[in-house]
Amino acid sequence: MYGQARQQRLWRDWLGMTAIAQRILLEMWRRKVSLICWVVFPASILIVNSLILTERSQLSTAAAFAQSVPPCLVGTALFFSCLGGSIATIVAEREQRTLKQLMISPLQGIAYFLGIFLAYGAIGLGQTLLVYAIAAFTGSEFKGSLPLSLLIISLSMMAYVGAGFCIGAKLARRTEDVNALIAALGVPVLLLGGAFIPIEFFPEALRQVARYNPIYHMIEALTVASAPTFSRDAVAPHLWFLVGFTGLMVGAGWLAYRQMLSSERRL
Repeated sequence: MYGQARQQRLWRDWLGMTAIAQRILLEMWRRKVSLICWVVFPASILIVNSLILTERSQLSTAAAFAQSVPPCLVGTALFFSCLGGSIATIVAEREQRTLKQLMISPLQGIAYFLGIFLAYGAIGLGQTLLVYAIAAFTGSEFKGSLPLSLLIISLSMMAYVGAGFCIGAKLARRTEDVNALIAALGVPVLLLGGAFIPIEFFPEALRQVARYNPIYHMIEALTVASAPTFSRDAVAPHLWFLVGFTGLMVGAGWLAYRQMLSSERRL
């Protein structure tokens, strides 16, 4: 009896989670602006970075595109879609009073929380396929570990969405705050993580600072996992850092989300 009730509850949570994800994706599809930007942005960053590497590092076109994929994907594309998008969604839900409607519905809080993860995970998956498709079109080959690469990309998406919950629930109150917060908090982190400039060009002091930057570990982990000379020992420190950071962000995001619901109930 208890097992059957538990299965029914899990099934309701699954239906609620997919309904939330579907609603978010349908709203984006109707507006189309965000989706178009999230297609154009990673493609343009990948092409520009690859052209710079081809010219400055004297790499072949295929090698330049392959080397540009990790910073373009986990360093910039997923950052702006999964983190920026989740912040924008949470702030919009609060401004439009949608959260109050959800609280009086049968929908469970965990279903809404996971629904946002599912929605932006789908967007991140689309960006991943786009970036790798463009790189493959130029002749780039990725002979590393595919399962490990997918794990790193998934952990990166989860970390970004978890951080988005923290920022959206705690710091962003209005839609106007989203761009300001991403610019103030995100751009320096991206620069220090090697998303725009390879870390090899950093002075030694900045290299030491970058080792505490999660984006640096995302990029390095995916770079090593995609290399033909794949080494588990080389990827392990970056992967464990990313696992710990993702767990921290998801846990902190859940707490921030619960506190946000409590404050919304009192208003």
